[in-house]
Amino acid sequence: MKCISVYTNNFELFSDIYEQVLESPPQEHEDIVVEGITVSGSGEVPDQYIERMRSKPEVVVMREKERNIMILQHGNVFEICLPSEEEEAV
Repeated sequence: MKCISVYTNNFELFSDIYEQVLESPPQEHEDIVVEGITVSGSGEVPDQYIERMRSKPEVVVMREKERNIMILQHGNVFEICLPSEEEEAV
């Protein structure tokens, strides 16, 4: 899965920029600033990473079923995990 990191712990700010980030995501290893929030293209993450993070009590897991997007929130970061192009083709 492709991962985008959004560096904020404020859910309201994250919600405000979420769609904008999905419309114009940063490239891998690229940092952009959206409404004062740093957003980073973190590259590909294995499914095992998501499963490990889901099992931690300090991690909040949200899922957008329609687009198969997983959002992990922990500490001062939200991680948006999107299906990679190969996964979308399946």
